[in-house]
Amino acid sequence: LAEEDPTFVVKTDDDSGQTVISGMGELHLDVLIDRMKREFKVECNVGAPQVAYKEAFTSTVEHREVFKKQSGGRGKFADIQVEVGPADEGEVGLQFIDKIKGGKIPREFIPSVEKGFELAMRNGVLAGYPVESLKVTLIDGSFHAVDSDQLSFEICGRQAFKAALAKGKSVLMEPIMAAEVVTPEEYMGDIIADFNRRRGQVEGMETTKTGARVVKAKVPLSEKFGYVTVLRTISSGRATSSMEFSHYDVVPDGIAKEVIENLKGTKES
Repeated sequence: LAEEDPTFVVKTDDDSGQTVISGMGELHLDVLIDRMKREFKVECNVGAPQVAYKEAFTSTVEHREVFKKQSGGRGKFADIQVEVGPADEGEVGLQFIDKIKGGKIPREFIPSVEKGFELAMRNGVLAGYPVESLKVTLIDGSFHAVDSDQLSFEICGRQAFKAALAKGKSVLMEPIMAAEVVTPEEYMGDIIADFNRRRGQVEGMETTKTGARVVKAKVPLSEKFGYVTVLRTISSGRATSSMEFSHYDVVPDGIAKEVIENLKGTKES
């Protein structure tokens, strides 16, 4: 379908794993989906794209995690004490600081603790969304001469991540888009009111050389689905819009609760 129609674009979203289809409007996509079913017998579930939420840890906590397993023969043992909190400004990913002294944990096991936290950050504690940045300071621990190995310390790191984040406060983060609408003067009020309904923040207005008005706003991506159709209705088809990613920001508590409950409901069903 994409080969015969250059305005129909298909891509895979790396963050959500969804196949995303883009076209000239909702009617265009409806026709193509109908063709997929009639001509190619492809039954597909179609819905709004998923928002790539992230999680952030906002408090600092200290936690001691002991991983011990004995199942006959050689066992597993790892013991770490960590301080977990928000990463320093500008840091992305895991900011790992090793403060172990006196050989309390052998040097060869410390990268395994870091790896455990790195793997665990792919799934946060609120709703399983990735944690974008985290600061972990390894301050103490112990090992067993026979039972300790790299895997034990990696597992211990993963368990410490979950336990530490459960102790502190995590928040849900959502992508915020920089939106721009070019419209005739008479539709300005309705367009701004619509941005306000979508939790948008209008940041400025300009006038072009042709007399059209340009409205610039920051709007959550989750509120932008279906916007082109709404804008066409508001402006009688005379306004145009564009948007690009701006930054991530904290989701308000009420909406975050709704997102988490919806995700749990999807998993259960």
